[in-house]
Amino acid sequence: MNSPLADRLRPTDISEVAGQKHLLGDGKILRRIIETGEIKNLIFYGPSGVGKTTVANIIAKKTGKKLFHLNATVCSTQDIKDIIASLDTLECAGGVLLYLDEIQYFNKKQQQILLSYIENGDITLIASTTENPFFYVYNAILSRSTVFEFKTLEKEDIASLLDRAIALCSKDDSKDYSFEEGVREKLAVSAGGDVRRALNMLELCLLTLKYDQSVIITNEIAEQILENNAVRYDREGDEHYDLLSAYQKSMRGSDPDAAVYYLARILAAGDLPSACRRLMVCACEDVGLAYPQIIPIVKAAIDAAMFVGLPEARIPLADAVILVATSPKSNSGEMAIDAAMYDVEHGIGGDIPRQLQNKHYDGEDASVRGQHYLYPHDYENHYVKQQYLPDNIKNKTYYKYGDNKNEQKFKEYNDKIKKNV
Repeated sequence: MNSPLADRLRPTDISEVAGQKHLLGDGKILRRIIETGEIKNLIFYGPSGVGKTTVANIIAKKTGKKLFHLNATVCSTQDIKDIIASLDTLECAGGVLLYLDEIQYFNKKQQQILLSYIENGDITLIASTTENPFFYVYNAILSRSTVFEFKTLEKEDIASLLDRAIALCSKDDSKDYSFEEGVREKLAVSAGGDVRRALNMLELCLLTLKYDQSVIITNEIAEQILENNAVRYDREGDEHYDLLSAYQKSMRGSDPDAAVYYLARILAAGDLPSACRRLMVCACEDVGLAYPQIIPIVKAAIDAAMFVGLPEARIPLADAVILVATSPKSNSGEMAIDAAMYDVEHGIGGDIPRQLQNKHYDGEDASVRGQHYLYPHDYENHYVKQQYLPDNIKNKTYYKYGDNKNEQKFKEYNDKIKKNV
């Protein structure tokens, strides 16, 4: 057949949609809405190739409304006006459902034209976007719509879809196509959660088979197809953790070039949360007290990245990764808390000293009466010597100043105020 494999395999019922169980599983809210047949304005948010258009088509058929499909990257204001003009025609007697792809490319005026029609129900809008709708979509439309986030598919969902696809192609071509061991999983992982990408790669593999008059998709064929496609790592496999490890160790090792390279690989896989988490950990663990101001700076960059989403998220993250990689390093804070945690977990310590307790009276059996807490701000340099640790570990040292300029400056200050006390 001449039509693309993705179109031939496109589901016609919600039960056939791969993935999105958090939205379309039994009892889930979007499925329940669809099953009622009374569809309101919806915004589908998520990466490409995860089923947003497919679900919109299924909804249109179920509601009986006339479906118009516009892509905001190429359509004009006149296209919207043409749809509005059709509202009173016999063809649209059952209502109009407008599927607007990439709504983030509509300017404010174009979105405002739609507003009154979706508000009074003349047009039911289903919009899709790969960007955060709360950042790109006009607030008035957002307030009249329900946002549903579509997620990248798990490799198991992709693998199951590949099985269905190869069975369909075997039937259409009267051949018994099959995968060599491991190839199906390799294609599923390489798709990075994108159904369309997975099916396109499979279609290329099958075209190669037709040329070779073979029926088995071998590792060699798959590798050739994947050669010019960046292989996205398995988020549950060893490569995932190797990549995150290399990312963090490159920042710790003060290599900004390697750090941004590994950041790029992580973001190419769409794994924004892991990139942000490891970056925040590295700022605290590896830079730490050598440059403590870096922690709110990196947190602000991560907040910005999570707010704008990919692909723009790469910019604040790159700034923060380079800052961490090129900053002075100290793990003195981590070593201090680890040493303290060891003692706590092994029962080393004792009662909190009386002067630090949150009580201001003593029982009849108290050998020393009164709290005797010394308020540091009442003394010179806001310091007075008194015991803070429990008796059993009162001379224990957990924190050791790092040899960087910042911590040595604090050491000098603390030594000075404690010298004559």
